[in-house]
Amino acid sequence: MDEVLIIEAGKAEKNYWRDLWLYRELFYILSWRDIKVKYKQTVIGAAWGVIRPLLTMIVMVFVFGKVAGLASTSGPPYAIIVFAGVLPWQFFSAAFGEASGSMIGNTNLVSKVYFPRMIIPASSIITSLVDLAITFGLLAVLMVIKHYAPPATAVFLPLFILLAFLVSFGVGIFVCALNVKFRDFRYIIPFVIQFGTYICPVGYASENISQKYSETVRFWYSLNPMVGVIDGFRWCICGSPLYMPSLLFSIGMTIVFLWLGIWYFRKTERSFADII
Repeated sequence: MDEVLIIEAGKAEKNYWRDLWLYRELFYILSWRDIKVKYKQTVIGAAWGVIRPLLTMIVMVFVFGKVAGLASTSGPPYAIIVFAGVLPWQFFSAAFGEASGSMIGNTNLVSKVYFPRMIIPASSIITSLVDLAITFGLLAVLMVIKHYAPPATAVFLPLFILLAFLVSFGVGIFVCALNVKFRDFRYIIPFVIQFGTYICPVGYASENISQKYSETVRFWYSLNPMVGVIDGFRWCICGSPLYMPSLLFSIGMTIVFLWLGIWYFRKTERSFADII
């Protein structure tokens, strides 16, 4: 028996999460659409999913390894250490950028048809998961070239992928709702992403913070939720020590951003069609 959606005055709030499930097919359609159009009309297409993280890794290795002298002389190859940080950051920056502008990019759909609006930013993040899968293939090639085998901790990697997804979703839907009302955010977001590349331990290990400054500085530095995610990726891929405060902060901040993002998105969602 087919499920039927009945729209009644005053019942939207009560049935919202049920409606999300009923509209799951729309989620699949929007996700597949975003995947298909992301690299449409580009010369090399999906190859950009490989080229961008590869170029980022090369720049990071040169800047932080050669110029700043932060390359480690022991342990895994420095290129793999950097790439293990590039993976989650590239995913977060792409997912955050796509989700935050997704509502503006679907103006016609939002203003004409009823459906739970949260489907739009959620579906936009799926394209970033596809890019992440492609980038993992590049990491595997790099490991073969460097003759490096990941440690047993690699089995926990899906947990940190989930954590990266949740923090991206929480921050993304919060800024997505802000972006509908305050269009200035479209100019702020690229700057935030660019700035975050350097304040997150992408091109260097987070333990360099305690070595250069102190454990106290590293403790407060770990308030950035992406620090724990990146440290977790490095623990899984490179066997680097896992700094527990950064992991706990990351989980805690992810919960906060998820709650804040969902709360604010739901609070402002009813006005999207009028404002947009």
